[in-house]
Amino acid sequence: MAAGQWITIGEVAWRTGAAVSAIRFYEEKGLLTARRTAGGTRMFLRSDIRRVSFILIAQRLGFSLEEIGVHLRGLPDGRTPTKKDWEKISRDFRASIDERIAALTTLRTRLTSCIGCGCLSLKTCGLYNPEDEAKEKGAGPRYLLGDKPSRA
Repeated sequence: MAAGQWITIGEVAWRTGAAVSAIRFYEEKGLLTARRTAGGTRMFLRSDIRRVSFILIAQRLGFSLEEIGVHLRGLPDGRTPTKKDWEKISRDFRASIDERIAALTTLRTRLTSCIGCGCLSLKTCGLYNPEDEAKEKGAGPRYLLGDKPSRA
């Protein structure tokens, strides 16, 4: 690889706004790969600016580093990811984002009516959870998790 393709960790940090410590952490987690100079300086591919930016955006959207890593490991090493690479990741993330939006919409709608009922095994809710029927479906806020009340 040409020397101009490699940049220091400090430049990656400056270009992405990520802390140097975060970039080291991403490397430790296998999301980035650095090479070392004879003096031990970490050097990254210029294309890693895009990878770090992607990590930061995906984290902001609520994806875990593990989820992000699955997608980044699918990208070819040694070259800048193409528009097609990012479009595939985007489609995969879109499905997950749509599921989260649906869950949040359900939560928002039901939150005003008895805190979604089923939470903490409420025994006195005659509207959605008479006689604590939700406990039969399992622990936690059953109706917010997608279970339907017997008497909807």
